[in-house]
Amino acid sequence: MRPHPDSPKLGLLDRRGFLGAALGGTAIAGIAGGAAAQQEGPPEPLPLDQLTPEFFTPAEWVMLIALCDVLIPADGDGPGALETRVPVFIDRQMVGHYGRAERWYMEGPHDPDASPLKGFQSPLTPAEIYRAGLAHFQDWCGRTHGAGFTDLDADTRLAAVGALMDNDVDLPAELRDFPDFLLLNVKQGYLSDPRHGGNHGMAAWSYIGFPGARANFLSWTHPDRDNVPYPLGPVSINGERA
Repeated sequence: MRPHPDSPKLGLLDRRGFLGAALGGTAIAGIAGGAAAQQEGPPEPLPLDQLTPEFFTPAEWVMLIALCDVLIPADGDGPGALETRVPVFIDRQMVGHYGRAERWYMEGPHDPDASPLKGFQSPLTPAEIYRAGLAHFQDWCGRTHGAGFTDLDADTRLAAVGALMDNDVDLPAELRDFPDFLLLNVKQGYLSDPRHGGNHGMAAWSYIGFPGARANFLSWTHPDRDNVPYPLGPVSINGERA
């Protein structure tokens, strides 16, 4: 079973590499510095472990929080996955049409050895893949490292997530998309509009200098302003301002 040719091969997951992948290779260094200077400070940390998720069980929720923290740690240059509520975004997706695959073609036959170009090949919905994928990864961590994922030290957690992203955790064929789903959904939650549960306080947008849902940018489309940081903070779809 081979991974999708376009899926990231992440042995060690650093913030710079993640943001580069999330933005499709767009250069953000120039605008990030200016945007970061505009921030008054990061949003108050959210006690995620005190929330009651809509989809995940308490054990799954704690594990998801730990996975998100490895993928976008809080000690990087910008805000981490936990302070931007990425797990909340993923939890909401699991109970929505995405998690239930309501808009996907789900009829068989399913061929796990087929080229990824032929489409999704699992009989399971994304929500089912998450549930089974978390359980499998937890068991793999126990067999390989002698403890569940959340009981591992920081370095071992990083190595375990690297193995997961490299498809080296013996995932069954019907769960082969779990690593890609997890990384994709973490990116989406980090950079989405806050109305979907992630990007709390538009902290990620502020960090990369993205203006959000502002209505008019015509005065900033002149080539002379290509390298000039946009001076206004982001605005959400609901009209909230960072």
